[in-house]
Order: sequence, then structure tokens, then C-alpha cells
Amino acid sequence: MEEAEEARGVSTYALTCYPVRLRPGEEIKHELLNVVQTLGLRGAFVLTCVGSVTKATLRMSDSTTVKTFEGHFEIVSLVGTLSGGGHLHISLSDVDGHVIGGHVIGDLVVFTTAEVVIGNTGGVVFTRELDTQTGYNELIINS
Repeated sequence: MEEAEEARGVSTYALTCYPVRLRPGEEIKHELLNVVQTLGLRGAFVLTCVGSVTKATLRMSDSTTVKTFEGHFEIVSLVGTLSGGGHLHISLSDVDGHVIGGHVIGDLVVFTTAEVVIGNTGGVVFTRELDTQTGYNELIINS
């Protein structure tokens, strides 16, 4: 196994978990980035999240359209990195079970709760640098 990992450039690092409960009215992205900054986490990501929101501003898959959704939504999934400024994607379901999703811009306002576990990979530092091919600040992983 170690030889296969080494051949692919894969390394093993320690994982530490930080459970966080956000309360009604708090903005999820802001609060999570604040936790990461306060704790000095350098390889942080969202391990899991359940809860609900009343608002979400998302960038759609064409990379230019931004939409704000208001109402009651269940968080179906929240994934992404937090260190280095963060890069989050979310899926939300409405009262009829229809799912919307996209790149989190902000305005993820908690309705009842957001129960999040932040993972941090020890020995890794996430940063972001402009990628001329994509035109976006993309993830750089440093040991």
C-alpha cells in the first residue's frame, strides 16, 4: 500500500476534527472562516454539515450567474476547503424537495441550526493562487 501511495504522490496526514454549532441568524461561511482563523487551522475543510438556512447567495455553474435564494431550505450537502480563504459548494432542498446548488458566495443565514464538523489536515497548508488557465484563485497544497 505504501508503495502505491508513494507512486501517486499521496501522503498520510493526521486529521483533527472541530465540531461547531451555528445558531439562528448566523452566516455560515463567515462563522466557519472565523473559526478557522481563530484556531489557526491551515488545512481545514468541511467534513460534514446538516441544518437549515433562510437565505443563500450562490454562483451558478456557468461561473458568472449569481442568484440569491430566500425561503426555508434544508442543507443537503456542504463541501469544500476553508483554509486559504475557502471554497465552498452547497446543495439545498426546498419545501417540495427540489434541490438547488452552487458555489457559495455568502448569505448562508442559519434558520434553526447548522451542525458542522470542520476537519483539519495536520502538516498541510492550503493557499490559493491565480490560475491563468481558469482565471480563478485555485487551491495550492503545501506540506
